[in-house]
Amino acid sequence: MRNPGSDRPFVIGLALLGGLYVVLIVALVVADAAYLKPSVAWQTLSSPEIRYAVKLSLIATTASAILSLIVAVPLGYLMSRYEFRGKRLLDAVIDVPIVLPPIVVGMSLLILFRWSSDIPYSKASVVIAQFAVAGAFAVRTMRVTFDQLGPRSEQVAMTLGCTRAQAFGRVVLPEARHGMIAAFTLAWARSLGEFGPVLVFSGATRMRTEVLSTSVYLEYSIGRLEGAVAISLLMVAVSIAVLIVLRLYGTGPIPGRTAR
Repeated sequence: MRNPGSDRPFVIGLALLGGLYVVLIVALVVADAAYLKPSVAWQTLSSPEIRYAVKLSLIATTASAILSLIVAVPLGYLMSRYEFRGKRLLDAVIDVPIVLPPIVVGMSLLILFRWSSDIPYSKASVVIAQFAVAGAFAVRTMRVTFDQLGPRSEQVAMTLGCTRAQAFGRVVLPEARHGMIAAFTLAWARSLGEFGPVLVFSGATRMRTEVLSTSVYLEYSIGRLEGAVAISLLMVAVSIAVLIVLRLYGTGPIPGRTAR
């Protein structure tokens, strides 16, 4: 019989190697916190410009996350349940915003909406820029959710007289609630940190299109490093809170899970 203790050196080695990355992440946050003076943090975060950026960030990221979920549920369901011509191409297209450099996404949005003088560099453009990237992450999350659920429950519902649409609304969506929460929170967090597309497509005009990610850039560009650090730590705190919500409510046992 194998001695479980013989695995200890292997596990310790894995922990040491993986722990290097964890230490780096913690060190980054600790370094920022140690560098920042509380008085500077309060002065920065209480300024009218940053309070406006916080407000716009909350509104824009929420709108972006809602839009992401609206497209992620049908796309994730179709990609999970159906085989059709061009499915692999569609799968690749959905990943394009993830792999493209952020500045390319912003530039492409600017070219796409060049016909409009109202959308670029407006509040609406902030939502569009965030949604263009966050939506891809939400779709991936929902596809994995539907893959895990399997089709058995809705097939049973249809044998009992439900149409496909009724089975989707009454059976599939309630079972997919954890995945929907995960997709929403992930899209929200991704939107909060979006910088390149927002900067190119929306600009960083104070009291107009400035969000927290561009506030860091503006503070840094004028030499206010401590101000940039204060905003960065605020974003870290918000991101951690969102990730905690994701861990608590976005995961859990999925009723009726079946093997595919």
